[in-house]
Amino acid sequence: MEDLDHRELATLAREWFLAGHLTDRAGMPHLLAEIGRAGMVAVAIDEWMGASPIYTARMQRALGFSGDDVGTMFKGMQLDIGAPPEFLDFRFTVLDDDHGEFHLDHCGALMDAEPMGDDMVQAMCHTIEDPTFEATVCASNPRARMEPVHRPPRIPADRHPHCHWRVQIDHGADPRVLPDVAHRVGATAAAIVEVSALMDLEASDGRSAYDGPVDADLRMEDFSSRALSLVAQEAALQAHLLTLSFLAAAADHGYSDVGRLARRQFTGVAGVVAERLVRAFGGGSDAAGLVTLLELHPAFHPRSYVDWRVGITRDGSVLAGIWPSAATSESLAPGWGSLLGAGESQPLAAIARALDARWEVAPVDPSVDPITGGAQAAWRFTLGDVAHPVDDEVTLTAFSTGAAFEFRRTGSRFSTEESGHA
Repeated sequence: MEDLDHRELATLAREWFLAGHLTDRAGMPHLLAEIGRAGMVAVAIDEWMGASPIYTARMQRALGFSGDDVGTMFKGMQLDIGAPPEFLDFRFTVLDDDHGEFHLDHCGALMDAEPMGDDMVQAMCHTIEDPTFEATVCASNPRARMEPVHRPPRIPADRHPHCHWRVQIDHGADPRVLPDVAHRVGATAAAIVEVSALMDLEASDGRSAYDGPVDADLRMEDFSSRALSLVAQEAALQAHLLTLSFLAAAADHGYSDVGRLARRQFTGVAGVVAERLVRAFGGGSDAAGLVTLLELHPAFHPRSYVDWRVGITRDGSVLAGIWPSAATSESLAPGWGSLLGAGESQPLAAIARALDARWEVAPVDPSVDPITGGAQAAWRFTLGDVAHPVDDEVTLTAFSTGAAFEFRRTGSRFSTEESGHA
């Protein structure tokens, strides 16, 4: 991350927010066959209610904004993998400390759901959204309430904006209590791991904190390079928290083999996100290109949570390893770090083959090379002669419109003289 310039860091942060959203898309389809639509909806509710209050509070601390007002809530929603920039194009209006509104000019989640019919739209936009929206804003104020002005199913079918909501802090209301799953997620290593800004990055090329009023057109480029290093790491951690919450909820609702579910979800999102990173950052399909891709993939960040190291050997192959760390020791559910710590290879192959379908991945004894000495698990990547087919899990995840989504609102509107930030 230290080698990226300001524009590249902003690109990375946007990609990592969308990657977190695709984490959900990679997991949900696998629930249908075993626990059905009702089970999938129940898991989705617990998944987001478990993770979003935890990571919302983390992002507030990371970017120096806090409070129990509507503006604080809206800032948190702008920096949430549940609402990646532009893909879920939230437009916020703060009326006063206790009142506000937002609408969605574009909802990528709705674009994914509408082809599956009104029943799926109803499930997402009503059954799932009501409790999960309020769990998110309750991280700022447990007396916050949301009321839809209108929401899908859309009548007429091309109605815009896609939905419209009012938010009010009702000081006379009973405070909402976080669900049990949020307390369980809050007790994970991911919830409490320390993430630090990369201090050798520039601190004066954008805002260092999200203080002041809500910026309705917030862009990643508006933050400084140092702040972006925090934003990106927290976005990557949000995906880990969401995965742990998802897998714990799946077990709670009767999914029999959560380890297999974790591997399939990880493989699907790993491959699709790798394809997006290749398009965003380019690079060759050789060993150097693969090292760059493995360094930029959010599954292996933040490094304070995932101790992941990559290097090129003298023969031109790539060695990667994961060391004992917070990510490999999670007990709530078999998260990505736990899978890698056990030697799982399929998600790694999906990443490498997004670059070139000929990459081969095989586990190796970590003690055989100085690059991986002391690792908990290690792998060797070699470029072969045979192109491998795309994993079914990757193909299934790529059905989301997020797989091919293109960001358009880029470039900084920041001025240190106008804002007074440094």
